[in-house]
Amino acid sequence: MATLSDTEIAPTRAQMAWRHLSAIAPGFCLCLGIAGVAMVLRQASGIAALSPMIIAILLGMVVKNIGIVPAQARPGILFSMRRVLRLAIILLGLQLTVYQLVSVGATGLAIVAASLITTFVFTCWLGKRMGIDPKLAELIAAGTSICGASAVVATNAVTRAPDDDVVYAVACVTVFGSLAMILYPAAGVLMHLDAHAYGLWTGASIHEIAQVVAASFQLGQGAGEIGTIVKLSRVIMLAPLVISLGLIVRRRAPANDPTTRPPLPWFVAGFIAMIALNSVMTIPPTIKADIAQLTTFLLALALAGMGLETDFRKLKAKGIAPFLLGAASWVFIGSLSLGLIVLTR
Repeated sequence: MATLSDTEIAPTRAQMAWRHLSAIAPGFCLCLGIAGVAMVLRQASGIAALSPMIIAILLGMVVKNIGIVPAQARPGILFSMRRVLRLAIILLGLQLTVYQLVSVGATGLAIVAASLITTFVFTCWLGKRMGIDPKLAELIAAGTSICGASAVVATNAVTRAPDDDVVYAVACVTVFGSLAMILYPAAGVLMHLDAHAYGLWTGASIHEIAQVVAASFQLGQGAGEIGTIVKLSRVIMLAPLVISLGLIVRRRAPANDPTTRPPLPWFVAGFIAMIALNSVMTIPPTIKADIAQLTTFLLALALAGMGLETDFRKLKAKGIAPFLLGAASWVFIGSLSLGLIVLTR
């Protein structure tokens, strides 16, 4: 009696690849569409500080909670949240150079580093005192101390918090970063801060890059340039923070259970490699602008997936305590960085 060989029974690599693509296509296309709409809405608004990432996550949440996300979309949504996100973080490195760190100066870098580390530790400590889940507190701490939504989703690669925690943390840093964008220019005028001090303050303490740009340039070109450079130097510190946090989480996990030990975020190595590449070679401005646009789109695509995995009822169940933690963290980094700037003037 004739029998089929193993090679005839087993699917080929091409067949396996096609099955994988077919599985992720519905959810990926849904995230792609939401990210595209977010980019269009951002462009149509004319508001530079309005992040497509935030629009995408909000649209995703609306689509999810009106109940029109098909079950077969989930594999593609998860692919967008994880694989696409890691690619976006790697490409983010092409917006940064080592020379930006040098241009900030030793004092400026010391202020940025002290504000970042102290804010992260303070937020985690206060979150514990408030009874907030440590993973959620770490996400809020990362978003406040480094670079908003990008830091939240990158940090979650090692904390592995529920998707609802990620969305809650993104909401916190968005709200308070937006408030800072509105309040800082008036505060800078009232306190008679010069362009250097004001730019350093915005770059060292406001959450998102777009929010820093919007706030810093309101008090002049000089303040805007300093604020942007300081903020980008702060983003570079995302790599050591995520690696350090990954090592801490691995150390806490049971040694005899490898499934609870999250892998070190190797995509951070790609992020660092892109910074090094951008530091040693000149990328034409037009190409760099296109890469920056692509990076923003990919981050919006990943956050659309986050929104599509978020249930409003679960967010409500977390209560107001994490939001108050975000407020306290925002006040802390703003006050601390300003105090250090005034002391070193």
